[in-house]
Amino acid sequence: MALSDLAADDLDRLESALASEYETLASRGLSLDLTRGKPAPEQLDLSERLLSLPGEGDHLAGGTDVRNYGGGAGLPELRSIFAELLGVDADRLVAQDNASLSIMYDLLTFAMLFGTPDSGRPWKDEPQLRWLCPVPGYDRHFAVTQAMGIEMVPVPLGEDGPDMDEVERLVAEDPSIRGMWAVPIFSNPTGAVYTDHTVSRLARMATAAPDFRIIWDNAYVVHTLTEDFPKVPDVDSIAEEAGHPNRFLQVCSTSKITFAGAGVSFLSASRENLDWYLGHMSVRSIGPNKVNQLAHARFFGDAAGVRDLMQEHRKVIAPKFEAAAAALSRRLGEYDVATWTRPDGGYFIDLEVPDGTATETVRLAGDVGVALTPAGSAYPYGEDPGDRHIRLAPTLPPLAEIEAAMDVVGLCALLAACRAARR
Repeated sequence: MALSDLAADDLDRLESALASEYETLASRGLSLDLTRGKPAPEQLDLSERLLSLPGEGDHLAGGTDVRNYGGGAGLPELRSIFAELLGVDADRLVAQDNASLSIMYDLLTFAMLFGTPDSGRPWKDEPQLRWLCPVPGYDRHFAVTQAMGIEMVPVPLGEDGPDMDEVERLVAEDPSIRGMWAVPIFSNPTGAVYTDHTVSRLARMATAAPDFRIIWDNAYVVHTLTEDFPKVPDVDSIAEEAGHPNRFLQVCSTSKITFAGAGVSFLSASRENLDWYLGHMSVRSIGPNKVNQLAHARFFGDAAGVRDLMQEHRKVIAPKFEAAAAALSRRLGEYDVATWTRPDGGYFIDLEVPDGTATETVRLAGDVGVALTPAGSAYPYGEDPGDRHIRLAPTLPPLAEIEAAMDVVGLCALLAACRAARR
């Protein structure tokens, strides 16, 4: 029976039983962490051989000595592997150091300081800058735009991508809107996958700002939870055909494929955008870590090697997602007080609880030893206007801990809902 259908006496009894169970949990001394989407140790073990690569005496790649300076665009051998995975031309893809977040930060920094190839002046000289943020979204994206002083404008994110009617309306009428964040495949935290129709509209839409950019963060492009991999649209070609060749700046990395702190990042874009980026990067850096890039090229072998590795990742984490969904269903299913995503890939589950109860749910869980990402983190400035969304990250803990932690989350969500219903 739905919580809203319970009589007052039944609601009181349910709340009392939940409160008693909660007090028992408080005495158990739990210490469980669902805060960030980190790979589990078993996932990191899958790339252990990488630590021995490229190996003594193996330091030449296409005639380049990877131990020396230069090679700002990265090694062609590795670029060709990820060009195939992204469905782009290898000569329009560059390989950099470990974090795609660093590339995204640099892209905005360069635009702020110098403008883009399509800008009339540096963005810092504009009277106002605004940026579209599909929500729920990625908190680290929002941290970058906030740090730059760019006003963030939330737009709703559905299963097929952002609300395109709203996006098209905003960008057409407001020249201060210079760009948009996007996680197009297995979006963080909902797992949404942008449809071809959404991608086409993003490429074709008219914008008041001539230098409008979409930072296309394909962080989870190969992070499937099924035996199949998602279709990857070639946004560079789609944008070029639509007459907006410089619109997309696509990034990804190996951070959750091999080692999170020692991977390789990539940027795919138009030739003009890449020349602009590499021109500024040549001042910032002599070149990326080509030794690490060669190690990754040797380790993967080819694009099929990456896909094979990601199927091994799936075997580790897919049972955790299944266990999380089962635990939430046991706790919350009969009361119709919450919904949660069941993604086909990525690293997160988005739990949506009744209005005004997400913060209380997170607090209750934290007080009994289950750490969650702060409520509101999936929104710009940490402000979820409905106080409804909680991002859950089930990849890092062992399976048994996932089951226990999600049971606690479900209990706390239901307890918070009961107390809200009584007010």
